[in-house]
Amino acid sequence: MNHLTRVLGSALCALTAPLIAGCAAKSGKRIEVRIAPSRPATPGSESVADWRRVATAADRIRLRGWRQAWVDALAKVTAPDELAVLRADPLLFDPDRALPTARLEAGPYRCRVFKLGANGTAMRNMTSYPAVDCMVKDEGDVSSLYKVSGAQRPVGLIFPDSDSRGVFLGTMVLGDETKPLKYGQDTNRDLAGYIERIGPRRWRLVLPQPRFESLLDVVEIVPKS
Repeated sequence: MNHLTRVLGSALCALTAPLIAGCAAKSGKRIEVRIAPSRPATPGSESVADWRRVATAADRIRLRGWRQAWVDALAKVTAPDELAVLRADPLLFDPDRALPTARLEAGPYRCRVFKLGANGTAMRNMTSYPAVDCMVKDEGDVSSLYKVSGAQRPVGLIFPDSDSRGVFLGTMVLGDETKPLKYGQDTNRDLAGYIERIGPRRWRLVLPQPRFESLLDVVEIVPKS
């Protein structure tokens, strides 16, 4: 196998298809995610589902630096209203919170993004967005995760790592784009992070050093009820 290909349901019309004229015809579109191994297999090594073979060198560095990303981002959250967000949800913003059985089951979820530590002058040091629909699908050895709507939509694969962590590798889809770039094609779009369970039926995706706006993104993930 030269590359790992996963086909994800299109984000187009996923939420409001029945309400928008002509949307039903578009709802059958698909998003194809191609992730190629960055390193060749060696005798006795795991399949392409081993994230260490798939991750780019830059993303392996980002993943190793996850704790420093937390430290740097939290240190910048100093305004009283921003600190209030952290204090209102200590489990979500505890860097060491990672409970056993981190695997996300397939199904619909609600995802809410928090951006910590401004990377530039246009952002605050704590920015939160309303929750939107996201989906997890079983793809065999791995799972796929994609955010359905929003100006910035992570899409990618969750690889097994340990009982308390999965590794997310993917790309960022922007605006009205319908097809993500191939992972590894554009370092500014590549995403790497950890999936962790932080409570009963509650997970988070932690993205250290994303290329857009922040030092750390924390995505709360809860089942859609």
